[in-house]
Amino acid sequence: MPTLKRDDDVYVLDLGDGENRFHPDWLAAVNVALDEVENAPAPLVTTAGGKIYSNGLDLDWLGQHGEQLASYVRGVHALLARMLEFPVPTVAAIPGHAFAAGAMLALAHDFRVMRADRGFFCLPEVDINIPFTPGMAALIQSKLTPATAHEAMTTGRRYGGTDAAAAGLVDAAVPAAAVLTTALDRARPLAGKNPQTLMAIKARMYVGPLAALRETA
Repeated sequence: MPTLKRDDDVYVLDLGDGENRFHPDWLAAVNVALDEVENAPAPLVTTAGGKIYSNGLDLDWLGQHGEQLASYVRGVHALLARMLEFPVPTVAAIPGHAFAAGAMLALAHDFRVMRADRGFFCLPEVDINIPFTPGMAALIQSKLTPATAHEAMTTGRRYGGTDAAAAGLVDAAVPAAAVLTTALDRARPLAGKNPQTLMAIKARMYVGPLAALRETA
């Protein structure tokens, strides 16, 4: 399960050491951690303890709780929207795979650092027959160039770290040992930003994606 710690003037949220799928309990734990960050604002780095940042939706759980689909999607959308306009600087430190909604969560951050030599950044919805919701599509398209968004969304391409950086999916691809430290180095100089001002800026930058995510959130 997710755990939050403070590293001097930066928070580090470890999403877990498994697949970090969006189980309702996992979503709740992430939101509790985000509440704590908001109560004592400082830059936030999210990462994972294993080789997977997040594999996205918990399809096994959803298969057993189909009657909760609508509320589950609302919860996922709410987390993506919350991260997109979060009132502190955010950096995703991706130690390996980021798939589907897990990749979208990374895209909702301000910046992304990925391991260069192992792991994939992938939006596989076209191959698993799950069309993007309007809110998810709007989020992805707000963060990527039109050409990259088109390729990533319509082909399901698996981008390694170096290719992900070249395509603009992530801001940097570095050796495994440097993923977290690079993310922390990117986050630390951003400490001290006024949370209300930063949130207002993000809300106005991403007014369209936020509205689309919240239509069902």
